[in-house]
Amino acid sequence: MIRKFKFEDEMHESLQCVPMAVRRKLDRVGLKVSLEPWKALDRGERLAICHLPTNSAEECEALATFIREAMLRHFGTEPKSLTDAQRAGAEPPATPPAQLVSRAREAGFDLSDFAWSKLDGDERFALMKMGADSKPSHNLGAALREFQVPAAD
Repeated sequence: MIRKFKFEDEMHESLQCVPMAVRRKLDRVGLKVSLEPWKALDRGERLAICHLPTNSAEECEALATFIREAMLRHFGTEPKSLTDAQRAGAEPPATPPAQLVSRAREAGFDLSDFAWSKLDGDERFALMKMGADSKPSHNLGAALREFQVPAAD
């Protein structure tokens, strides 16, 4: 089952972009699949990646094998592997990074430690990907609103 966020609604219909839940799964299994290879996969392959679980080491290995084999079939090469530090990003920190807090405030939200503690791992991961990287996503405000982060004073 895939976690679907409202701010990604149109994405789930076409699967032309990599949904946040899949990005987290890719981080967990340690593989990099950029947009063009993602789009080149068959719809059934993209759906399988969306819905296959990654809750255990065995499930992660099964999904990684599936992705590697699909990429080999389509491109003749395996996807790039992520570093251990990149893989660790699949599990967000216990407190929000200062840059994300600042960007949330710029968007009109108060992402305090308390607000962060109320979010689940998928929500935290999405916010990290959208607001803690070098360039914030245009969906950051929509995600903060969806996740019911309080407005800044």
